[in-house]
Amino acid sequence: MKFKVLFIFALVLVGCNNSKKTEVVSHKEQAVETKISSNSIDLEVYDFAGFKKFLHKKDDKIYVINFWATWCAPCIKELPHFEKLNAEYANKNVEVLLVSLDFPHLYESKLKPFIKDKKLKSKVIALDDVDMNTWIPKIDASWSGSIPATIIYKNDERKFFEQSFTFEELETEVKQFLK
Repeated sequence: MKFKVLFIFALVLVGCNNSKKTEVVSHKEQAVETKISSNSIDLEVYDFAGFKKFLHKKDDKIYVINFWATWCAPCIKELPHFEKLNAEYANKNVEVLLVSLDFPHLYESKLKPFIKDKKLKSKVIALDDVDMNTWIPKIDASWSGSIPATIIYKNDERKFFEQSFTFEELETEVKQFLK
């Protein structure tokens, strides 16, 4: 019940914001994607149904999806490694996606300023779906829900990690998908 009240309160706060906001609702999957623009930063926000499209692409590209939050110290410590990987492997068909699990009421005050201050070049989206007990096992059955967590996949080959990475460790895992 607390989550529902918090979610409704966050929606009211975001709805009252003077920033540009567009919503797209796909009735096919009942997925909700919201794009919030302010402070010159566009942030795509998805519920899990909308987010699923990022988990199952089959286009011979290697996807590195990192789940993190601005309040998670180990997540922040490893972000430069994902940024370096994104820069050094972009020409090798590798794409990094940073999935923020920050609370919706912190998007404007914490998440967007963080993205801007750290000059993140990787694509950053927010996953806003309060039913964590449903979607966490759909990411990976072994995931306890703690962050940082990372998925690396190419087509049907997939690895899940519930840990922090150094650049070397991350690069080693990605190179296995390049073979």
